Amino acid sequence: MLTLYWYPKCSTCKKAKAWLDSQDIAVQTIDMVQNPPTAATLMHWMEESDLPIRRFFNTSGMKYREMGLKEQVPNLTLQEASELLASDGMLIKRPILVRNDKLLSIGFKETEYEGIAK
Repeated sequence: MLTLYWYPKCSTCKKAKAWLDSQDIAVQTIDMVQNPPTAATLMHWMEESDLPIRRFFNTSGMKYREMGLKEQVPNLTLQEASELLASDGMLIKRPILVRNDKLLSIGFKETEYEGIAK
């Protein structure tokens, strides 16, 4: 079963969900603003992926800019980053697609989703 961490008001999240629906792919949705992933879950995803910490942050979000995170994020440890992200779902890049606790995708690119759906 796939899990989509999303924010229902986000246009990119809506596109991802619509694409999954159009492909008849069953997905459990979790509102990441109401129920953000735990720090332990985020740390697990960061450790298992080859992605830089910055990719987990919603760098275009208002919260990110308000908190001046552009300068801080490069110096954060995995622990610090995961705790910060878990504290506010609006800081997390979305949507996040997961299968069995394994991170598949951050953000939405149809070509990435096509590979995942197979």
